[in-house]
Amino acid sequence: MKTKELRTQSDDQIAGNLGELKREQFNLRFQAATGQLEKPARVRTVRRTIARIKTLQAQRQTAAAQETK
Repeated sequence: MKTKELRTQSDDQIAGNLGELKREQFNLRFQAATGQLEKPARVRTVRRTIARIKTLQAQRQTAAAQETK
C-alpha cells in the first residue's frame, strides 16, 4: 500500500489495516518457520507497510497534539 493511499484513509480504516497486516505477518512467520512460504518477499512488504502505517499514526498524533496547544 502506498503512502498516498494511506493518507486518504481515516484513522479507523488505518487501524483496521494495521490489524490485518499484523495477522498476516504472524501467519507469514509461521509459514517461514515450517518451510511453506511461497513468496518470501511478501514478509518484507508487509513489514514495511506496517512501518508506514505506524509512522502515519505518529504524525497524526503529533499534529493533533500541536493543534491542542
